[in-house]
Amino acid sequence: MTSPADPHTRTWSHINGPSQDVLDRYAITELCKGWPVYRDASEWKNYRSLFTDDACVWTTWSSALPVDKFIEVSKEGKKNGVFIMHRECGTLAELGDSRTRAIGKMKATITHRFTEGGVAYDVDCDCRFIFFCEKQAATQEWKAKYVKLFYEKDKVVPVDGQTVPKWDKSELSTYPEGYRHLAMAQAKLGYKIDMNLPTPHDDGLWKRMYGEIENWLEDREVDLHWALN
Repeated sequence: MTSPADPHTRTWSHINGPSQDVLDRYAITELCKGWPVYRDASEWKNYRSLFTDDACVWTTWSSALPVDKFIEVSKEGKKNGVFIMHRECGTLAELGDSRTRAIGKMKATITHRFTEGGVAYDVDCDCRFIFFCEKQAATQEWKAKYVKLFYEKDKVVPVDGQTVPKWDKSELSTYPEGYRHLAMAQAKLGYKIDMNLPTPHDDGLWKRMYGEIENWLEDREVDLHWALN
């Protein structure tokens, strides 16, 4: 579970306020929702339009990748039968004081379909996508420069309502709680799993992620490139 302690040290523009703030926050939440809508449907041109030229994204299976490379490997995965969908569960945004940077927070469930030993199953992972957004000076459009997730809890879901694969618990425990079932299933496909993604169960990475969120909102440098085990 998450801690009862508030991870933020202050608040930023997140509800109400001047009309321009409301419009900016709406544009950012619209941008965030483009991830599940466009990526799941392979609408790659629409998906690419969400990001800056030099954007970087992180996932369990890809670690940090420039967005164009991420699109390339996503296409290759789909060609090879990788089936990942996303359910958006609610999205809000916070504007930095300068109104040139913002954070989008999108609650979502990642659902990845697997087949193992003839058994089809899904792994559902509840998470929060964090979009580090900036307003482009030339166009006044919002774009995402970084996307990194909090992974909060996951589970295996039997497609037929009753059958799931049996996994070694000691091996399962080597992956971070919060996305360990997703990680183990993806590792079986040959992916190198990023073991340093923030979860409620790792207080250090949880606090670091919130620290970088606040750095972004206060126009400071951010460092999201944590080491890959």
